[in-house]
Parts: sequence; C-alpha cells; structure tokens
Amino acid sequence: MSHLPRKLYGLKISGHCHRVELMLRILDLPFEYVEANATVRHSAEFKALNPLGKIPVLVDGDHAIPDSNAILVYLVKRYASGTTWLPDDALQAAEVQRWLSISANELRHGPASARMTVLWNMPGEIALPLAHAISERLLEMMEGHLKTRHYLATAHPTIADLACYSYIAHADEGRISLAPYPSIKAWLKRIEALPHFVPMPASPVPEAA
Repeated sequence: MSHLPRKLYGLKISGHCHRVELMLRILDLPFEYVEANATVRHSAEFKALNPLGKIPVLVDGDHAIPDSNAILVYLVKRYASGTTWLPDDALQAAEVQRWLSISANELRHGPASARMTVLWNMPGEIALPLAHAISERLLEMMEGHLKTRHYLATAHPTIADLACYSYIAHADEGRISLAPYPSIKAWLKRIEALPHFVPMPASPVPEAA
C-alpha cells in the first residue's frame, strides 16, 4: 500500500477548494495544502493530475481526484462510508445529488460568478446583472426550502451543505446581501458550528464604480 502524503491542490480563496478543505477537516484527515496558482496549474506536473488544469485536485496516495464534488463523494465513500454525509437511501441520495447539481449550475453562475466578477473582473464570467438575477432566484428558493428544515438534503448535514456553503457565505463579496434571507443565515451558522470548521478567508470588496 502506498504511503504517499495526501495533498490538496487549491487556493484558499476558492469556494470550490474550501468545500473540500472543510470535508477533510471535518473527517479529521491530515493533508498538505499546496497553493496552486496559475503557474502551478499550467505546469506539466499539474496537468498530469488534471488535464483541464483546474482546481481543486486531491492526491490521496496513488490516486488523483479532480473536481470538488467528485472529491467530496470520494472522501465520504472511502473514509466515512455508511455515515449521514452521503446517505444510501435512494430518495435522500437523489436529494444530495440535486444540490450538488445546483452547486455546479445556479450557485456557480450566480453568487460564485458575481464574486469573481466583483473581486477580480475575471474574463468569461457572466455579466453581473445576470449573475445577480440568477442569485436572487436561487436564494429565494433556498430561503423557502430552509424555512422548514435545518439542512439542504436531509435532517443531517451532508456533502450537499458543504458544496453550497462557501459561495453563499461570501455572497457579499459579489455585492449580494443576505439580509432578506434569515433562514439561509441560520443555516450558515449551523454549518459554521460543525466540528473542525474553518472559514474561507474574506476578500476585500472594491468600491463600486
């Protein structure tokens, strides 16, 4: 069996990377954090781990797993099988998958895109008014959903909650206020109360033009 160190290639200010870091810490799995800036991501060594050149990538022994949601599934299946983090029940598993899909679509194109545009004016992102409109629809849906439950997919925290937490928690960095959404704010606090939770670093928001 390989005893290569476990490494997470990512950036501390990336919500995609933060969700993986949370899972590693919550499961109390030791790892080395490798800051993967643009130079690292364009290197042949990194492209061998993920030909798309995207973060995060988890290296666990002989295995390299790209994609944040895929990594969440891997970590639970390998190190926390049978727990409530990824339920076996068909309906509950489907609900988790639904929120993973939302994290890769509405969340990515709404709050995450707004944040990347406001903070870094990243090319290729969705125009800010559209990102805000997508965010409003998502947040209104989540607010209604969370009025009657503590977590997104089941009665317990799952990888769905971790997949959605980081960009919602930092929505203000995309000039999106959570003031109208008390149920979402209460959900964020429940995630932040989980054992071994660590926050994603805040990024200063530039003044509006």
